[in-house]
Amino acid sequence: MPVPRPDLNPGDPVSRIETPALIVDLDAFEANLRTMADYAAKAGMRLRPHAKTHKCAEIAKRQMALGAVGVCCQKVGEAAALVAGGVTDVLVSNEVIHPGKLACLMSLTGRARIGICVDSDLGLDRLIAAAAEAVAPVDVYVELEVGGHRCGVTDIADGLALARRIADSNRLRFGGIHAYRGSAQHLRTADERKAAIDEAAARAAEFAAGLARDGIEVPVVTGAGTGTFTNEASSGVYNEIQPGSYVFMDRDYADNVADPAAPRFHHSLFVLTSVMSRRDAFAVIDAGLKAHSIDSGFPIVADRPDLTFSEPSDEHGIIKGAALPQLGETLRLIPGHCDPTVNLYDWIVAVRGDKVADVWAIDARGALT
Repeated sequence: MPVPRPDLNPGDPVSRIETPALIVDLDAFEANLRTMADYAAKAGMRLRPHAKTHKCAEIAKRQMALGAVGVCCQKVGEAAALVAGGVTDVLVSNEVIHPGKLACLMSLTGRARIGICVDSDLGLDRLIAAAAEAVAPVDVYVELEVGGHRCGVTDIADGLALARRIADSNRLRFGGIHAYRGSAQHLRTADERKAAIDEAAARAAEFAAGLARDGIEVPVVTGAGTGTFTNEASSGVYNEIQPGSYVFMDRDYADNVADPAAPRFHHSLFVLTSVMSRRDAFAVIDAGLKAHSIDSGFPIVADRPDLTFSEPSDEHGIIKGAALPQLGETLRLIPGHCDPTVNLYDWIVAVRGDKVADVWAIDARGALT
């Protein structure tokens, strides 16, 4: 059963928001969007933000209004939800094997430009079969393993063979090279992150050179995340970047040592929570394991470095500190990992100052297929 939209209107005080709730500070959020858009434009890079972070068509459209060429997502269900919400260019930056999912993806080609990654002959065979029903050609990227140890061809010769098959197809369009090193995003020092992306860029350059020798044009070399996008942008190899978390900036990204060459982003996503019970030594809040993801560690309490979060259960969290919040008081938690936290909610409440500004649907919430 769909979760009803919160009964909130623009101008309502933030105190009307029932907790736990996912909120976005619009001032910080809009500054983050402009900062990344300005960076990409000055660097001469195509910007294709990753929508798996927010799963929200409203946010995707705002990113594209500021110059993004489109967005990425990881699942066909995400792509379908975003296209239904009016997003006109989506790259599924992942492999899809199931014929039913591919058929669904092909059904979107009449409403949006659609791209997808492949790293196997089976995946390409099934994509070619599904593309017979596509309204428009599909952009197909060969994914290259560049150190992330997940998907991607490990042998460049295999990648060349896939690219030749794509280029020879009359229903597919060779989109380029997908070379994303996700494992580099949270290496803590700037030097560690740069070294990892230098390796990724060298692999992508080798693949691009092989394609050039085969007479295959490489329109796009894409990858990068919030932790490394300056490295890809300065590599001379990539011409498109895919940062996602910059829109929100979770606690884990804040733990990275900043790259002096990178622009600064602000925390804009919070879990609004209330103190529901109080003891002398701790306060109990209504945001537990079901309210935010702790796979990257516990959240921190915004503007209250004296307080710590601990001992979560399904529906409760414990707050400790010298000056504990009072019963009924609200706190803003900065989640450890924004992407899976967003996926726990159906709605984002956008706030400006102490007022509600808007309520946005998380269109692709729970889209796992």
